[in-house]
Order: sequence, then structure tokens, then C-alpha cells
Amino acid sequence: MKFGIVVFPGTWSEKDTHYAVNGVLGQDAEYIWHGDEKLDQYDAIVLPGGFSYGDFLRCGAIARFSPVMEAVRNFANKGGPVIGICNGFQVLCESGLLPGVLMRNDHLEFRCIWTDLKVENPSTMFTSTATAGQILHIPMSHGEGNYQADSATIKQLEDNGQVIFRYADTDGNITPAINPNGSINNIAGIINERGNVMGMMPHPEKASEKLIGGDDGNVIFTSMIENIVTTLA
Repeated sequence: MKFGIVVFPGTWSEKDTHYAVNGVLGQDAEYIWHGDEKLDQYDAIVLPGGFSYGDFLRCGAIARFSPVMEAVRNFANKGGPVIGICNGFQVLCESGLLPGVLMRNDHLEFRCIWTDLKVENPSTMFTSTATAGQILHIPMSHGEGNYQADSATIKQLEDNGQVIFRYADTDGNITPAINPNGSINNIAGIINERGNVMGMMPHPEKASEKLIGGDDGNVIFTSMIENIVTTLA
């Protein structure tokens, strides 16, 4: 299968993403410049981390107007798998492909640390190789990862099983003390109602090999690969 990795001016995690899906997992992958408008040749789209357009105005607020985002929106509306990581999650929210908003961390600090994520819903195309309650050790690196939404949206996400990951401790306990950025309900990742668009703040592409601290991030990409290959077969 072929991954398309979107690159905006200011993106900085595209090479790590390419290495994770191509160098580690052996999948075809290509970079997509922010001015490109044709995505039909790809089986999945990744919006990686970084500071698109310098994160002027708000994180992702300018990137949403890039020509490529109209193509991403069309790709997603046709059922194509899209994952937004960190800044990519912010862009997806700004673009309306996911609900809610990512705000400044509640402690007003940029945090670059390893986090533990509890898998809340293993029945998605992004988590199918995981088990319910499994803990994934994946790093985060952001200053605006505080996920918030109105109460009706949060209720819908919770009721529909659209909360995929929560920040937890190594035993799976979900407490305010372990929350690294103030996200409501310790939310670290969500999917859309259709189940083909996911956003998460931690960086799975930076957890692709034990040599660099762990390979739990591969769970997300292997889940995508298995589901997409099955669909294409």
C-alpha cells in the first residue's frame, strides 16, 4: 500500500513518519507538497507534526486553507483513511474534519516527554492490532495539545466510542495528575464518526524502534496497514 505524507512549510516530522512506515514497516510512501491537489494514488494520508506556516494565528489555522487540504477533505469524504499527528491533529480540527480544538497546554509550557496512552477502543482501523486497555508508550512534543470541545461534543465522542486514546499511568489509571496538557477527560486521540479520520497528539512515528526508546507507535500504523490491505484485496 502507499502512504502519502503531507508537507506544509514548517512541517518537521515528515522524515520520521516516512522512516516509520517505509524504513521500518516496508510500505511505499511519498511526500505530498501543500500545493498538491491530487491524492487518488494514495491508500492513506498522514498529516505529520510540526509548525505549519509557523503556526501563525493558531496552530493549523493557515494550513486549513492549503490546496492540499481540500484534496484531503475529498479523500476523507470518500472513506479514505487519514491520520493527523500533533500539528496534523490541529489541522484536522481547524479544517472541520474532526471536532473540537487544541489549545495551549494548561501549564503554559512546551512539553517534550514520553507518555503512556491507554487504548480505549481497539475496534477501529487505527487500533485493531491493540487490545482494550493496552498501554502504549509514545512520546509527545507540543505546546498546544490541550484538547477541548463543548459538552455535547464530548458526550457524543464518549458515547460513540470515538475517544481512542487517553493519557494514563503505566497501570492504566486515568487521573488528572498524569494529564500532561489539561485535555478534557485526558483525551489524547479521537476519530470521526465514520471512523476513517483520526487525530492524536503524541507521535507514533517517533516510537517505531526499540533502539530509540520503544516501538509501540507501530501499533497504529500496522493496524492501518492490515485494514487497508484487507480492503484492497
